[in-house]
This record gives sequence, C-alpha cells and structure tokens, in this order.
Amino acid sequence: MASKQLFATVLQRQGAAVVLVLVVAVSWLTFPNFGTVDNLRDLALQSSFLAVIALGMTFVIITGGIDLSVGSVYALGGVLAAYGSQWGFFGALLLPLVACGLIGLINGFLVAKTGMAPFIVTLATLLFARGLLLAISHEGSTTYKIAADSAFLTLGRGTFLGIGYPVYIAAILFVVGGIVLRRTAFGDTVFATGGAENSALLMGLPVARTKMAVYTMSGVLAGFAGALTAAYLESGVTVIGVGTELDAISVVVIGGTLLTGGAGSVLGTVVGVLLRDVIQNIINQIGTLDSNYQAVVSGGFLLAVVVVQRVLARNRERR
Repeated sequence: MASKQLFATVLQRQGAAVVLVLVVAVSWLTFPNFGTVDNLRDLALQSSFLAVIALGMTFVIITGGIDLSVGSVYALGGVLAAYGSQWGFFGALLLPLVACGLIGLINGFLVAKTGMAPFIVTLATLLFARGLLLAISHEGSTTYKIAADSAFLTLGRGTFLGIGYPVYIAAILFVVGGIVLRRTAFGDTVFATGGAENSALLMGLPVARTKMAVYTMSGVLAGFAGALTAAYLESGVTVIGVGTELDAISVVVIGGTLLTGGAGSVLGTVVGVLLRDVIQNIINQIGTLDSNYQAVVSGGFLLAVVVVQRVLARNRERR
C-alpha cells in the first residue's frame, strides 16, 4: 500500500518530467536540427516569457484560485513598457509593473474580501486590461516603438554566453519563487490556503492577505513578461497575449499543480513550460503539420493530466 501511494505521488509530481525527458530523447535522435545549439537557445528564449507568467499563475492556483487576466495584462505590460520608454529605462520598467500590479491587487482584493469567484473577477479584469490596451493604442492603430539606443532593449535582446537575458531573468525568478514557496511562512500559508482554507483561518493564518499577495504577484509578473517581450520586439505589440492565460494555466497543471489547490511546485511549472514548447518545436521540425496541431496535442495532453490528477486526488482523499 505504501509503495502504491509513493508511486501515485511520484506520478502526480514527476510524471511530466519523465515525459519531457522521453520526448527530448526521441526528438534528439529523430530530428537532426533539434539538438543544435541555435535551436535549443531559441527554445529556451521563447519559453522564458511564458515561464515568467506561469510562475505567478502557480502561486494563484496553489491557493485554489485562477487568473484569467494574465494574457491581457501581459499585452498591456508590453504596450506600457514601450510607451514608458520615452522616460528612459526606469519609465519603461516601472510603468507596466505598477499598472499591472495594481490590476492584480484589485483581483486579489475582490477575491479575498468579497468572496467573489476568481473566474468572474479575473474575467472582468481580462476585459478591462484589453480595453485599456486598445484605448492607449487607439484601437490598435498606434504601435509604440522603443528607441534603438534605449538601454531598456538590453533586457530583451542582451545576451551572456550566447543565451538571452530573459532566460537568466526567468531562471532567477524561479529560484526565488521556489525558495519563497518552500522555505518561508508565506509559502506555507499559500499551501494551507489552497489545501484547507477553513482550517487555515482557524489557525489564524492571513488567508485574505495571502490571496491578495499572490494575485498581485501574478499581475506584476505578467506585466514584467510583457515588458521583456516589448524589449525583445523593440515595440509594444497589441495583438499578443490572446489565449496566453490558457497556456499559463495548462503548463502549470501539466507540471503537477492541482487545480483544486494545495499542491504544486515551481519546478513542475518549468517542466510544463518546456514540455509545451518542445512539442511545438517538434511540430515545427516536422514541417508538414499545421501549427494548430500543437494546440490539439497540448489540449489532449492537458485533459489526460487533469483526469489523472483528479483520480489521484480522490484516492488520496479516501485514504
């Protein structure tokens, strides 16, 4: 019985990592271009933007919540960064962080203080952020450019040892996020809030404050990812971010974080991001398949993961 329980726990938490290793190994042997330095470098760079968004989503989902606004907030962050670049490096960085963090704070306040469903609250701010984005960009007709000599571009286009700065930034954020989640009282409260909120309240834990903090974090990180993307593209592109919230949720869940809350890890989210982007890269390597197949594969894989997680969660509850 103990061995079965251990196997179920490993499957829930490390199953995606096993699949990732197998997929990478097969792809490395099958596609000559997959294992090249250029391809792996590009894969890491493209994964870094979604990874930053997914980090914030990980904390939100562990508390038992959901944040549907991150896609629009991500796009808004990019436009605000490009717009703010006229005031220099700090203008380009602080404007999206403050504005997007404020949207996250509003999400957290409404969820924590009014008891409104996270789905409804964040759906409303999704529409708000997208509307604000269109207002700033005059219905998308205005694209704000970042000056070629702006120091802010270094965040998105700078490299060290041939690897883009966004990869290092994402790695640092995940290390910090992992430490906060696993080694601090705040992290313990995040797990307690998602695992048994009523018990956490009876223990005197700051549940409301924790929810406000994780939603604010999600908004800040989504805005920061948008700012990094703007620095990489040298402009605030208005059409990005559509469906990004679904990508962020899917990679977090694929990485082993339970949608019901109370269990998850930032390392699992990294695995989920890499698995999604490796699948997309493989489809691009094949060449004869439409890129839409990536959504089909990701959707099918996500459905299978959610079903398995639900079965494992029920078995754990019975014990």
